[in-house]
Amino acid sequence: MLSNIVDYLDSIKARDPAPRSRWEILLYPGVWALALHRVAHWLFRGEMYFLARVVNHFSRFLTAIDIHPGAQIGRFFFVDHGFVVIGETAEIGDNVTIYQCATLGGTNPTGGQGGKRHPTIGDNVIISLGAAILGPIYVGANSRIGANAVVTKDVPEGATMVGIPAKPTLVEVKPETQNFVPYGTPCTERFDPATQKLEILQCEMETLQKRLALLLEERDAAAAEKGNSGKKGGRTSA
Repeated sequence: MLSNIVDYLDSIKARDPAPRSRWEILLYPGVWALALHRVAHWLFRGEMYFLARVVNHFSRFLTAIDIHPGAQIGRFFFVDHGFVVIGETAEIGDNVTIYQCATLGGTNPTGGQGGKRHPTIGDNVIISLGAAILGPIYVGANSRIGANAVVTKDVPEGATMVGIPAKPTLVEVKPETQNFVPYGTPCTERFDPATQKLEILQCEMETLQKRLALLLEERDAAAAEKGNSGKKGGRTSA
């Protein structure tokens, strides 16, 4: 038990250079929020829903982090700072990092029906500040969700998502992008947001060109079919 706690604190220290000791990490609101969530989730699984909610509300009051008791969270989960919301049917893998003001939200079920409404997050995912991941979608392992991104569709493994709605951006695979990246964003001279925007526009232009070519082919095919039907009709009337 003690070794598991030490391993967890060390995993946080590896992602945050600010603390000088493990004792300091024990004061983090994200650590308290996860500890209280483990209790709330245990009560929730035992169908003691009211007590689970009591623990949940106390945790939210204490840490400003709202994790529904039903959410399933893996090992070494770290909320850096606070003001994070995680919904009931969210599933979170191992070594996931979430920064302040992020939301794992659910879609409004049709007719008030329950079921899977919140996202599933793979291992080693980094969710940056202000990001919103909405609905029962899947976020692939080792992916990065950029600041203030709004994700409403499945995220491929290892992708870096930016924008509203979020789209994958091209980040060159280098050592600094393969390992843990604070806030999910490489902050080196080689990481040029302006260049990335141009690359995104180029990808969108290529997609539009392909769609245009497809539409032109469909138009030509329809015209050819119409011409053939006209010739057949003329022969019949003769």
